[in-house]
Amino acid sequence: MSRLNILIVEDEPLIADDIAMILGKNNYEISGIEDNAVDAMEILASQKVDLVLLDINIEGDTDGIQLAHQINTTFNVPFIFLTSYYDNNTLKRAKGANPVGYIVKPFDEGDLVANIELAKFKTANKASTHRNEKFFIRNNNKLESINADDILYVESDDNYANIYTTSQKYVVPHTLKSVEAQLPSQHFTRIHKSYLINFTKISSIHEGFVFINSTKLSIGRAYKDQLLNSLSIL
Repeated sequence: MSRLNILIVEDEPLIADDIAMILGKNNYEISGIEDNAVDAMEILASQKVDLVLLDINIEGDTDGIQLAHQINTTFNVPFIFLTSYYDNNTLKRAKGANPVGYIVKPFDEGDLVANIELAKFKTANKASTHRNEKFFIRNNNKLESINADDILYVESDDNYANIYTTSQKYVVPHTLKSVEAQLPSQHFTRIHKSYLINFTKISSIHEGFVFINSTKLSIGRAYKDQLLNSLSIL
């Protein structure tokens, strides 16, 4: 099973270092360590991130709760709040962002790992419950029904995504991660920050590329091991 990739957003360097040490000790990958919303969003856009550990009080004009809403809208990545604040107003604002966990500082290694594993379980359970085999795409002012199995691959185009099916291409106003969140995980996998493929449609893999019919798609370095580990190779 691939390791969980975690982004740390924490403005206290000593705490960030402690968190990184705990994550490494417990076999988690670290996607990055940032202290502000702008840099955190850049990491989310460019790296594989499965979970965000998000301090509420961070550097810059955007606090952790505001950043959480941006993450929900743009990337649909789960997050756990880390905070020294647990007053009613903060708790109310935090709940509105729909976190998968809430850890009050100071915390120990056991608290952190337990909450990460619980978040992992919640996210997997939610995904298996809500990801659809069929969904609708708006095309020329009408809604078209699309079967997930008809999708060959999805390509990122900034805040849009190009969905390639067996018969045509659709352009939707959603990020690649948002589209991924709606598709069945047992069939779809990321091979690059710009590509999500239907695993069942792979024709061949050769010299760092996946071929789907005649289409050649690059395998990103960060996704290579995950892809190879999911293959049954004789």
